[in-house]
Amino acid sequence: MTNRIARVGLTAKRGLTAAASVLADLAAWLQARGVTPVFDTETARLAGVTGTTVSREDLPRQCDLIVVLGGDGTLIGMADRIAASGADVPILGVNYGSLGFLTEITLPELHGELESALAGRAQFTARAMLIARTVRDGGVFAEHMVLNDIVITKAALSRMIEIAVTVDEAPVTTVRADGLIIASPTGSTAYNLAAGGPIVHPAVDAILLTPIAPHTLTNRPIVIPASSTVRVQSVMDEQDEVFVTFDGQAGFPLRPSDRVEIRRAARPIRVVHSAKRTYFELLREKLKWGGGAPSPLREI
Repeated sequence: MTNRIARVGLTAKRGLTAAASVLADLAAWLQARGVTPVFDTETARLAGVTGTTVSREDLPRQCDLIVVLGGDGTLIGMADRIAASGADVPILGVNYGSLGFLTEITLPELHGELESALAGRAQFTARAMLIARTVRDGGVFAEHMVLNDIVITKAALSRMIEIAVTVDEAPVTTVRADGLIIASPTGSTAYNLAAGGPIVHPAVDAILLTPIAPHTLTNRPIVIPASSTVRVQSVMDEQDEVFVTFDGQAGFPLRPSDRVEIRRAARPIRVVHSAKRTYFELLREKLKWGGGAPSPLREI
């Protein structure tokens, strides 16, 4: 980052009272360095502070960097807002959650990483976003930007559903399953992982298609180029209940003629990366793959 950071957005998971004192101290720390803290309205109320406040939707347009305190869901919600705003604002995620693949900065690391960001020394990873357009009755019904995934799934008590999948106009398959996940590499460690999909390094330019509990063993996850356009449509009648959700933040029921088109967004999101651990160290830590580095291979 070459431009000076003059305004830092501060936002926290809703109701995260444990972060209140940290937020107040962080605001004072920034002000002492000539940087203006900007709170979203709910977070300001949580921290009991006054000063510059805006809505969560407006925060990306008002800041040069956004610090998120919470879990991955809180960071994902802000990433989606940044993408929707068209701003190019990096995120520094501080882990208050239980897993934290994205909010990888720990609380003791916060001031050091923020100091690096203010000095222009922070390390960033670019995380690809996906754009999902729902087409209904010949027009665009809704458009969403997502960091993790688009999920098409049946209602809790519904029967199995069928989802026709095409990639760049070429028919791929009709998935007979409880649903389908279309994920970015970042989303590979979210619902995709729980559904048996592969872990994909965030630097890999790809889109993942993972069936949820497929009823045919030959319906397997597939990784396709990120330059592809994916079109999915549920093969359903009026009695079926099929839903689409976007990063778990929004969603709605689909109609029989609805089609969801997914492609990579033009601009990625930049996330501050901890200088103290690699992506593989993060995987080992979060997925409990064992301690220290593997032993070097011996020549035979």
